[in-house]
Amino acid sequence: MKALVRALALFAIGGAAHADEGMWTLDNFPKNAVKEKYGVDVSQAWLDKVRLATTRISGCTGSFISPDGLMLTNHHCSWSCVSQLSTPENDLWEKGFLARTRAEERQCPTQQVEVLVGMEDVTAKVNAVTRGLDDTAANTATKQELTRLEQACEEASRKDKKTGELACEAVELYQGGQHFIYKYQRYSDARLVFAPEQPIAGFGGDPDNFQFPRWCLDMSVLRVYKDGKPIRTPNFLRVNFDGPLENQPVFVSGHPGSTERLLTVEELKTLRNSFLPFWLQRNSELRGRYIQFAKGGEEQNRITQDALISVENSIKVRRKELDALLDDRLMAAKMAEEQELRAAVNADPSLRAIAGTAWDDMAKAQAAFRDLLVAHTMIENNGAFNSVLYTHAKNIVRGTAEREKANTDRLREYTDSALPPLVQRLKARTPVYPDLERLKFSYSTERMREWLGPDDELVRKVLGSESPDTLAAKLVNGSKLADPELRMKLWEGGTAAVAASDDPMIVLARAVDPAARAIRKRYEDEVEAPTRTASERIARARFRIRGTSTYPDATFTLRVNYGSVQGWTEKGEPVNPFTHLDRLFERATGQDPFRVPQTWMAAKPQLDLTTRYNVSTNSDITGGNSGSPLIDARGDLVGLMFDGNIHSISGSYWFDPQLNRAIAVHPAIMKEALTKVYKADALYSEIAGARK
Repeated sequence: MKALVRALALFAIGGAAHADEGMWTLDNFPKNAVKEKYGVDVSQAWLDKVRLATTRISGCTGSFISPDGLMLTNHHCSWSCVSQLSTPENDLWEKGFLARTRAEERQCPTQQVEVLVGMEDVTAKVNAVTRGLDDTAANTATKQELTRLEQACEEASRKDKKTGELACEAVELYQGGQHFIYKYQRYSDARLVFAPEQPIAGFGGDPDNFQFPRWCLDMSVLRVYKDGKPIRTPNFLRVNFDGPLENQPVFVSGHPGSTERLLTVEELKTLRNSFLPFWLQRNSELRGRYIQFAKGGEEQNRITQDALISVENSIKVRRKELDALLDDRLMAAKMAEEQELRAAVNADPSLRAIAGTAWDDMAKAQAAFRDLLVAHTMIENNGAFNSVLYTHAKNIVRGTAEREKANTDRLREYTDSALPPLVQRLKARTPVYPDLERLKFSYSTERMREWLGPDDELVRKVLGSESPDTLAAKLVNGSKLADPELRMKLWEGGTAAVAASDDPMIVLARAVDPAARAIRKRYEDEVEAPTRTASERIARARFRIRGTSTYPDATFTLRVNYGSVQGWTEKGEPVNPFTHLDRLFERATGQDPFRVPQTWMAAKPQLDLTTRYNVSTNSDITGGNSGSPLIDARGDLVGLMFDGNIHSISGSYWFDPQLNRAIAVHPAIMKEALTKVYKADALYSEIAGARK
């Protein structure tokens, strides 16, 4: 055991990522490693095409699959659009959707689509403004400089006739060891073209989630528009409906959300001992309330599905992350890895000057975080006010106040570069369900009172003499913020309009904001600032030892990884990397979540039951990669990533090449569905025709 731990630690400090591990930035893709292992030459032209064909969308990834802006992603990545476009009379969750002409394509109210068109390394500029400052001053200076760089980038793009206006975003890599400005073409008009019924898209539901074998048609198709016309997308991925072969090398291009593989042991302990148990306790009870509410009738069931499926998925992820951190063997490896790095630092006077005390400083910051966790979660992060209406109110109250400041002095989520998606949500005519709002708000306020205590000053200020139920009813029933015209009137009216408003949600947000800002300031000064400084110092030492021979943690920015199509061995039994259509019908029970829609039952006699359905690869992915294209060496799309196996969840902290697997929709089942089940001839012809 000691030898194993030492080997893992030495490798982690001194060598590059092994096996097919790695979420690589495009400026640092390991072309030589791919050539050596798979005999595949990954050219810069290949990487550029993949970059321009890959999109970032609302916590997920998509890819262009035709020259006319047609975009493929997961069904679960278009849940918000499907939900927002559904009505009691036209439930798109249950019925699915197909636009047979472009005129029938329906705009998603809040969808944003971004394409990465450029990257600029600004590490030296950020380091220059923080040199010699204490933790708090350096944290403030870093944020101000990043906002200034974003603003300068966007102003320059407006003057550039070649690029046109771009959205610029500051990106931190290697725990602050590098800073980039990523430049995006941003589109706010995405229209739904095709979405299958939820029972087939998510067949197996929560019991099958993060399991394999799987049978999910987790796909949807949108089209991106600008100025009322489909955009031209010459860099698109041709769909190869034959799909990949076993052991074939494949690549995944996408936006992995976050990983914690470079965290210190103290940070991992905070997650294990404080953050994850607290999160699971709150959300497990919330799931129970959603389930009970959904049993109240067809309409209650319909309006709850988006939230319920989301929280069920998150609970499974958090639970398995906690299991991973409770694994003594792997935690010991993390400890040994850190000890080896600290020993290397302490053995070199120049490295000791950089990072000698960084781990002790991190431990102090984590102690402060544990003290602030409950209050910060409940008050600043809205854990006590779980409500769409309250979220709108907080953004209006805080956003109007922040907009009166210089751009570099604002909170980062209200800078000029961050505002367009927020304003789009305020403008969007999306449904708000009062019954569900009351349930969520009442529950979250109950937990606020439980965790902060009934004598807490803010708890008494919020609740007064009300119970959580009566307060929720008064606020939700009295608020008019479901009306986007009212929201925009307040937003455009600024602080004067907000101060004059008697909308109860606005009144609450105004009352909570001073306390929330105070908690945030404590968090920034006592946790964020020293954590940032300690992480950057450790990163600088690690760079001196390793350079960029490894990849940074995921940050919901574009990455490419490589691997191959393969199964694995589970408890001594081999798991085949492919599933087939026939087993879908064998597993069907007629009841959710194992219900096959009537469209599929009617089409069954015409279907080829040997069709490959889902496929597993050893690709290193995580949340945010949902909707990512699985790509072959030629640059063709040969699958649609949508999940991982149960072992992949521990990939937040480490990658196990023997067990971690990613799951994709096989393109053969996409063809079978479009041509035989849904008779989507025009859509299939556009996708298939793009191969010519």
